[in-house]
Amino acid sequence: MDQPIPTPEHDETRKSSSALVVVTLAMCGTVVSLQQTLVLPVLPDFPRLLHTSIDNASWLVTATLLSGAVATPTLSRLADMFGKKRMMLVALAVMVAGSVVGALGQSLPLLIAARALQGVGVALIPIGIAIMRDELPRERLALGVSLMSGTLAVGAGAGLPLAGLIIEHVDWQSLFWVSAAAGIVMFAAVALAVDESPVRTSGSFDYPGAVLLSASVTALLLALSKGSHWGWLSYQTIGLAALGILLVIAWLPLELRVRSPLVDVRVAARPAVLLVNIASVLTGFAMFANMLVTTQLLQQPAITGYGLGFDILHTGLWLAPGALVFGAMAPASAWITRRFGPATTLLSGASTMAVAYAVRPFLSHELWQIVAGSMLVAVGTSMTFAAMPSLIIRAVPATQTAAANGLNTVLRSVGTSTSSAALAAVTTTAVIRVDGMVFPSFGAFTTMFWVAGATSLVAGLITLPLLRISERAPARVDDIDRPQEAAVRGQVVSGDGNPTRDAVVTLVTRSGQLVDWSPTDAAGFFSLTMPGAGRYLLVTVAEGWAPHTRLANLRAGQDLAPAVLTGRLTVEGQVSDAQRPTTVAATSVTRALPETS
Repeated sequence: MDQPIPTPEHDETRKSSSALVVVTLAMCGTVVSLQQTLVLPVLPDFPRLLHTSIDNASWLVTATLLSGAVATPTLSRLADMFGKKRMMLVALAVMVAGSVVGALGQSLPLLIAARALQGVGVALIPIGIAIMRDELPRERLALGVSLMSGTLAVGAGAGLPLAGLIIEHVDWQSLFWVSAAAGIVMFAAVALAVDESPVRTSGSFDYPGAVLLSASVTALLLALSKGSHWGWLSYQTIGLAALGILLVIAWLPLELRVRSPLVDVRVAARPAVLLVNIASVLTGFAMFANMLVTTQLLQQPAITGYGLGFDILHTGLWLAPGALVFGAMAPASAWITRRFGPATTLLSGASTMAVAYAVRPFLSHELWQIVAGSMLVAVGTSMTFAAMPSLIIRAVPATQTAAANGLNTVLRSVGTSTSSAALAAVTTTAVIRVDGMVFPSFGAFTTMFWVAGATSLVAGLITLPLLRISERAPARVDDIDRPQEAAVRGQVVSGDGNPTRDAVVTLVTRSGQLVDWSPTDAAGFFSLTMPGAGRYLLVTVAEGWAPHTRLANLRAGQDLAPAVLTGRLTVEGQVSDAQRPTTVAATSVTRALPETS
């Protein structure tokens, strides 16, 4: 292929710039993740400050969760289509706007709107992971992805002590001013340090799909997050849960029909992607259970017999080591991923979480035990969070990296919301009475430990097929050389000119290395990325058709001539009994084994 030979000076410059990109993106992820917990220390005071009820004030947390879940798949898809750096800047700008509104607002509706705008920033985490795939050299990609994925937990864990320190010295509006200032700094850093990725996907934005997915996610998360307030069997909770499920049922066939779906359901249904997404829900549940239960054990009064009676500031400080584990574990997770593969990293992390949760019911009485147990769970969680984006990257076309990781992030949010709902349900049913006051029993928290351990174990078990899939997967150019840099587009049609919607086009180098692959959309179109201009082999396969191959000289932005499938796959034969041919038999063709990847 026609690529320049890099000089030592070029390599050093590229390493320096890639390090700056990793630091910038990881700091952005941490800043936007802070928004999840930054107002929690003030939440008990908001009913008095804003002259409202506790239930109404809780919307200041719920609004951020919902807006982040809705914005993540939408902005991730827009990033794949119109530019990843551009959408990162949009997410940061919206977050800054929300912070300013929150700092100036004095009413509950304004603050809820501000918190919703702040939550949009979470969408830049999967976008940042996609930028790393496009821009980083192979030797830095695993570390960058590990750091970026872990920022979701680092920021959430650091929010409590940081907010506690701010509130001790200044007023609550300063929380929003600090957030706005950090957002402005990161906006400037991204504008200066991060290059726009040339990898784009073609097509128009799927507005109906975005609306349906946003509505379904909102309904489901509302049911999970507000069910403890409304009652789990209330009309609101059951109605929203049912509505969310019905909207998902309507959304799935829509995504199969549109030309450029918000989420490519066919890709998401592949075992290599589906299993990772299921693991994301399970590990999201286990991760948040660790944070929630540890917080309760530190804050419950000593008269309960198990609580340590810490205030919010000291609770946050003792939670900080667990959050710092995510950053400290990133190099180790990256090394395991490079040496043994991301599936092994995911399995190791899930197993570590399961073991930690099996021990915590028996060792959660002293401060050192609670903190050590929380940190051990965080070790496993950091490994799973580091592995999942890498597995997604390897299993999806390069032009769908941001959208696929966006869906994975949303599913992680479903897991965390389910964890919060489960804890609320358990702690309201398993209680003790001390001096006329009602507190959750220690048994309620041990129940959460066992449930979280079980979800971690299941996440590890469903990882086992991923080990086999990874072993069978061919080496990609971006696994051994450098990330993709340029995109080409084309269409697959049948001999009569009709588009073929279920084809898969694979791009291979002349030496046989896999570069990229893409399924065709409803109109038969596909997008592929490559390391640079050169001569490649295009292989097109579709069910019922003979494979179509061609060598082509490709360049960035090129529109390929249509791949025309002309050879229908047919079989011929004769049916006979023991003596002569028969005319009363019926013949059918079936698969010998189901597809596994």
